[in-house]
Amino acid sequence: MLSARDKPPEERGAVGLQGFAIDKSFLTNPKGILLEVELALTFIMAICFAASISAYMAAPLLEFLITLAFIFLYATQYYQRFQRLNWPCLDFLRCVSAVVILLVVSFAAVVSREGPAIAAFVFGVIVVFVFIYDAFKIYQAEMAPSPTPGDQ
Repeated sequence: MLSARDKPPEERGAVGLQGFAIDKSFLTNPKGILLEVELALTFIMAICFAASISAYMAAPLLEFLITLAFIFLYATQYYQRFQRLNWPCLDFLRCVSAVVILLVVSFAAVVSREGPAIAAFVFGVIVVFVFIYDAFKIYQAEMAPSPTPGDQ
């Protein structure tokens, strides 16, 4: 029997990455698009902070990396290997923490009255509303108690 080391390099690479196959349908469904919008807006916000007040750049960059990790976990279906974690709750907490952190950083940055800081504030407010919408959809779909047939 041939082991993975005995195979040619091109076959070894394909076998080693089978667990990380990207589900392209996730990237086009509403949850995937919402995560992509969050990713883009936090990146733009980080760039605006880099141009003005680089001390505030860490918050949107951290949210960017966390959102990127969630996109990776959801798109590769890798999150299913961790059955003990409550993924809807983790996703909800990611959104709520992003709302709090980005709102505080956005309002702190607008005080400087620099052009890029004001742009970061505008993108921060927009991304906060996107995170609020995402948290609402997660709560509505996964966490809200479902009505029983007798409750009407």
